Amino acid sequence: MADTGVQARRSAVYLLDQILGEEPRLMSELLAGGALDKLPPDDRARAQRLAQETLRGMERADRLLQKHVKKSPPLTVRNVLRVGTVELCQGGAAHGVVNAMVTLVSQHRTLSHLKGLTNAVLRKIAAEGPDAWGVLRAPRLPKWLRGPLTEAWGPEAIAAMEVAHFAGAPLDLTAKGDPQLLAEATGGVLLPTGSVRVAEAGQVSAMPGFAAGDWWVQDAAAALPVRILAPKTGEQVLDLCAAPGGKTMQLAAAGAAVTAVDSSATRMARLRENLTRTGLQAELQTGDARAVTGSFDAILLDAPCSATGTLRRHPDLPYAKDGSEFGDLIELQAELLDHAWSLLKPGGRLVFCTCSLLPDEGEVQVDEALERHGDMVVDREALMVPGVEADWVTSEGGLRLRPDFWADRGGMDGFYIVCLRKGG
Repeated sequence: MADTGVQARRSAVYLLDQILGEEPRLMSELLAGGALDKLPPDDRARAQRLAQETLRGMERADRLLQKHVKKSPPLTVRNVLRVGTVELCQGGAAHGVVNAMVTLVSQHRTLSHLKGLTNAVLRKIAAEGPDAWGVLRAPRLPKWLRGPLTEAWGPEAIAAMEVAHFAGAPLDLTAKGDPQLLAEATGGVLLPTGSVRVAEAGQVSAMPGFAAGDWWVQDAAAALPVRILAPKTGEQVLDLCAAPGGKTMQLAAAGAAVTAVDSSATRMARLRENLTRTGLQAELQTGDARAVTGSFDAILLDAPCSATGTLRRHPDLPYAKDGSEFGDLIELQAELLDHAWSLLKPGGRLVFCTCSLLPDEGEVQVDEALERHGDMVVDREALMVPGVEADWVTSEGGLRLRPDFWADRGGMDGFYIVCLRKGG
């Protein structure tokens, strides 16, 4: 009997159970731990996509479901209903979606008695949901995150970011060679900053040029720090907190002698694989970036952060985190910045960046670093690489990127980037 998508949906529900459970886990952790490894590639991609789309649309799904579910069922059944609702409201065939979700519940060891509820509720959603779906507001960020972001950027900006988060993200590629040729080969669009954006990518590993190592996946915003650092052939460049390696590959492709450091052996293994695929070279070190020694012409520090700028791609973050770790991260960023500064040669440059929307992890971090280091100077001119808009530059001389920028092109990750030069 042919599989009707039950396995992919079951795996999507499993991911949601883990992300939304009593001890929340990040999707990246689940995937790295092999949560979907037993699935064929198509089902693996489908399960991940269903889970992500359900997380993005969960507020809407719950609003539609509350009309038909008076008493909240166990989490697994709630997630079955959520996945089914999102599929139905986004154009899924009612017969196939409802049957698959009912089958999923009926096969569950302890929840099979709820297959009737699942059937009844999803049939009602199939009839009413698609029309109601588009009328609902873009799902809001959880209060613990929405509060500080609204304080930082204002309610209108946050509402625009939430629209961008709900829309998700296209696939961005960085070319090892000519980006225009890559755009033509993949059917993508060349962005003003030099990244290639592909709207309907499909399976990444099957795309033209992947096996040959002609490109790697990297959000357009994440590709800017290296372009701002502007590495030169033969320069000794340190890439701190480097894995999974998009920036390392950019540095190596520019001809720099790269030392890449990361604390995660698992993530460094991915970086090694990426270097092998692309035929690029770097010296890899696994360990604490604060223990690195040496002297470098240029340093890139993509510091560990809240990752609040990546919610378009990682909609699990607001559910798997609660903000309790932010204080420790901000302290770590300052320590890393101070240590990196000690490794920089006089006259050298350091690009500090975080994929965060919180000023405490960007603008404020740099203001405080400038007070600690008398030989630290902000290089505003370094920011003006092709495609960067003048109004993205902040008062202290950094670059503030947000998900709602380039809204007509599909947005970008939230990022903070600054280029610092060492006097002497």
